[in-house]
Amino acid sequence: MAVPDHGQPELFTNPESTTRAAAEQLQGEARQDALALSRFPSATWFAGGTPAEVERQVTRLVDHAAAEQSVPVLVAYNIPERDCSLYSSGGTNETESYLAWMRGFATGIGDRPAIVVLEPDSLGIIPWYSSLDGSMGQCRPPDGDPDEAASNRFIQLSAAVDILAALPNVRVYLDGTGSSWLAPGEAADRLIKANVAKADGYFLNVSNFESDARVTAYARWISDCLALVMARDVDPRECPSQYGPATFEDVATWGATDVAYDVLFDKEGLVRDPTSQKRAIIDTSRNGVGSWTPPESRYSDPEIWCNPPDRGLGRRPTLNTNHPYVDAFLWIKIPGESDGQCYRGTSGPTDPERGIEAPPAGSWFPDQARELIRYAVPPLTGS
Repeated sequence: MAVPDHGQPELFTNPESTTRAAAEQLQGEARQDALALSRFPSATWFAGGTPAEVERQVTRLVDHAAAEQSVPVLVAYNIPERDCSLYSSGGTNETESYLAWMRGFATGIGDRPAIVVLEPDSLGIIPWYSSLDGSMGQCRPPDGDPDEAASNRFIQLSAAVDILAALPNVRVYLDGTGSSWLAPGEAADRLIKANVAKADGYFLNVSNFESDARVTAYARWISDCLALVMARDVDPRECPSQYGPATFEDVATWGATDVAYDVLFDKEGLVRDPTSQKRAIIDTSRNGVGSWTPPESRYSDPEIWCNPPDRGLGRRPTLNTNHPYVDAFLWIKIPGESDGQCYRGTSGPTDPERGIEAPPAGSWFPDQARELIRYAVPPLTGS
């Protein structure tokens, strides 16, 4: 589905969202917070069921959106070894069952418009995978096959892209991780192996808190790195990054990486063209004030991604980005839903930073919902 620069359709706001369902179980200020958040378009996640079940669920959602002439955002989240069996573990058992599920998902969409976020974390967390520098990642599930687990992940994603790209009005995006995670060259290499050539682009910052300044720069670098690798067969390890020549902690230095890309494009005789390069969608559901800096030396593992305190909503969801490398700013992670029971290196059961036991991943977290509204940038008017 080609999304034009002007006059884009509206994003779909699901009246049966999990946020709306949470509001029905709450009272007082917590209920009002959930209702306020439910009035904004956010993604709908599909994380299980049989192929027939997911087809019915997707059909219901997309039918409703089509009747309103709006575009739904769907998250497919059912890949084998999902989240490396951690907070959001699950997924189908093997490749064929996953692709059967994906075909049901795609049939539910049919010829209606939709944006598909294909498997968050799937390229950031790959079982038994060695990065470009030869280092083995930390995802090493004991029941996984060290010889085939990583290659299976790319087979699954590549085939899923083929299934979705065959639909006439769907835009599909693969996992590009986030600006505090992979270097652009590493992200680009994994995206290419996952069939980004047939996808519309990649998604960034899902369930994370990195600021727009960081993530939009990262979006540009991944796109440029992909262009260099795909058009000129540049070694992705040559792609400049947020870690060099820039200094990650100091955004003021990130211009050095832009200059390094200029030099690399000149060297390869290639001209940037963001209109034809792969582009990003960015999750702004919780990045209004950027990421959390934990107290120094307090925690052995601060888990800065896990329910950090005093974060705020970011940009409201929109297809009008006015950014050459970004197709949409979306609320992909549902703001107000917990990241998990965060122990920050302790034995738990409480989150030592908050002094309470956080809800399980995906459950409503009234305290966090209140913070997101209180610290929203821009402010959430009237809430």
